Amino acid sequence: MVKKSLDKVYLTLIFIFLYLPILVLIVLSFNNSKSRVIWGGFTFNWYRELFSSSMIMDAFWTTILLTMTASLSATLLGTLAAIGIHSMKKNARAIMLGATNIPLLNADIVTGISMMLLFVRFTGLGFHTVLIAHITFNIPYVILNVLPKLNQTSRYTYEAALDLGAKPLYAFFKIVWPEISSGVLSGFLMSVTMSLDDFSITYFTKGAGVNTLSTMIYTEMRKGIMPQMYALSTILFLMAFALLLLMNVKSNRDTKLAERSC
Repeated sequence: MVKKSLDKVYLTLIFIFLYLPILVLIVLSFNNSKSRVIWGGFTFNWYRELFSSSMIMDAFWTTILLTMTASLSATLLGTLAAIGIHSMKKNARAIMLGATNIPLLNADIVTGISMMLLFVRFTGLGFHTVLIAHITFNIPYVILNVLPKLNQTSRYTYEAALDLGAKPLYAFFKIVWPEISSGVLSGFLMSVTMSLDDFSITYFTKGAGVNTLSTMIYTEMRKGIMPQMYALSTILFLMAFALLLLMNVKSNRDTKLAERSC
């Protein structure tokens, strides 16, 4: 009994430390005072000023363009790479999986600096270099989401479709795609989440005049915290929360469908 009570207290403290700062941030985004300790009344002024700021909106649209382009490209390349790895022999597959895991274990600052040195050697820094960097670090997440789904498929069904006269592309979309589509979607949503809030790699690979929300917030924080940043951070949190909720709903639905089919 005592152990269960201590477990509940421990979990409660963990969640308080995790979510209390976010809650304070959300409350401050509606505070009519610039003070962080005095409540000046409820207001939407900081949100209005946020959307009326050309600097912030430029960074926002740059972030959205970068995130969607990088995520779609990484999803396509990662899915093709996962199919290629799945078709390899055991030893070659193990080597490729090890190479896929290295970028995930590597520190972001190391990845960012190494990519910056590579880009500076062959080209100038700009939006295109940030895009290439985001595609590069998103691909492993897509591969690791698609591969488990591919491992659950039967290659004999695909080969049987080919033997019956189906074209490879037609057989893929009719046989393989329905089985791996949930993994592809999960990889895409994870890529969106990673690109949306990345700072280290973006900071080192962007050129002059290119600003995403993360790099803009870092720049503005050095000048002093503006209340608009509270509103912006709240919106980013809600976007990430919505993506996470979508992933969980999709996962639960797939699980229920799998249980019914059994």
